Amino acid sequence: MVSYEVTATVRPDLKSRYAAYMRTHHIADVLATGCFTGAEFGALEGGRYRARYLAPDAAALDRYLAEHAGRLRADFGGHFPDGIALERAVWHTVETWTR
Repeated sequence: MVSYEVTATVRPDLKSRYAAYMRTHHIADVLATGCFTGAEFGALEGGRYRARYLAPDAAALDRYLAEHAGRLRADFGGHFPDGIALERAVWHTVETWTR
């Protein structure tokens, strides 16, 4: 399993618009690519958010980055040209525990 995480630090006046866009538009578009098996969206106080997308393997993430990321990033940039700082990270699952 590979986790692709995008952390956003959002300017205060954009927080509710950003959260609504992510929950009703962007995350659904990312999942519609077929490259991910699921997603999570979380928030911290102070305007930090994290979208976490779960890919079954590195090949699926590579396909997303090569075929879809540019278009979806452009759409995001059209909605939020400034006021949001993004950080991206790729995590590879080493081990999983369940109860």
